[in-house]
Amino acid sequence: MQASVLDRSEIRRSEDAFVDQLIEAGLSHGAAILTATYARAFVDVNRAPYELDPAMFADGLPAYAQADTARVAAGLGSIARIVAEGREIYARKLTFAEAEARIEAVHRPYHATLSGLMAEAHARHGKVLLVDWHSMPAAATRSVGQGGCDMVLGDRFGAACAPAVTQAAQDSLTALGYRVARNTPYAGGYTTELYGRPAQGVHALQIEINRALYLDEPRMAPTPGFGRLKADLDSVFAGLAAAATAL
Repeated sequence: MQASVLDRSEIRRSEDAFVDQLIEAGLSHGAAILTATYARAFVDVNRAPYELDPAMFADGLPAYAQADTARVAAGLGSIARIVAEGREIYARKLTFAEAEARIEAVHRPYHATLSGLMAEAHARHGKVLLVDWHSMPAAATRSVGQGGCDMVLGDRFGAACAPAVTQAAQDSLTALGYRVARNTPYAGGYTTELYGRPAQGVHALQIEINRALYLDEPRMAPTPGFGRLKADLDSVFAGLAAAATAL
């Protein structure tokens, strides 16, 4: 917090609040759940590790840093410049050493663990499905379709996941009354891009949940909708498990 001009509640506006609790039903369908417990504003594991904005740093970045990406331009690299609604996070420039320390302490262990879990599942079953769960601000969904959407399924336009899996997720959600969009406004981030290799039996699907379904965004507190959504996701996991088994 020392380098930030924002208080704790403002920084939390980028948090995928309570998503880990919403998806607990996955355990009963054979899923392993890996949770990122550090704030996305501290280091975002859904970005390339060195996807960094040179303008944020007092010293130079190494040649291997990825500075020219759309996510960096938007202020949302692995070390974010902004939180929701474009609020600037930092009161000063960071050093590369600070960024590297975060990446080594959080980003690398997270992906090492995820890679290990996926390799284990692939060795056992010959295939693996990674579902990367996120939440999105209600404001981000209002331009989608006629009246916004409740969920966005991102499979990199079919490059990261078998169409049958994405369709199974959509069918499960629409049967429950949710409005579903595909790949707009989120087609999948670094995680789906890195791991999704359908031809090799490795499928990756990103699911974004509209926070209005379960969260009072200003207070960052669950609403009565939380319980219904959590129960509904049990059916979604059942559909995904069946689709993965049939691959």
